[in-house]
Amino acid sequence: MATRTQKFKAFVSEPMGDKDVTAVDGINDELGLKLAAKGFDKAYILLGQFLLLKKDHAVFQRWLKGAYGASPSQAQRCASCLTDWCYAFL
Repeated sequence: MATRTQKFKAFVSEPMGDKDVTAVDGINDELGLKLAAKGFDKAYILLGQFLLLKKDHAVFQRWLKGAYGASPSQAQRCASCLTDWCYAFL
């Protein structure tokens, strides 16, 4: 099982509301700026893309790496964070 960071734990511990995309584990400031430039400035918008891709980790990770240059680690951490948030709140 992957180690859960403090950022991960904080994100999945409460409703996301209007949090910035950088609140999602795996999304640092640099990647957050790339996402925001294309309209993914809020965590709920990124969650929407994750849901449109049917919560498929592999497809979401390929999208995040291919479209925004996320590292494999960033993409995996982001997908896991969104998945756990969905389990807790959807």
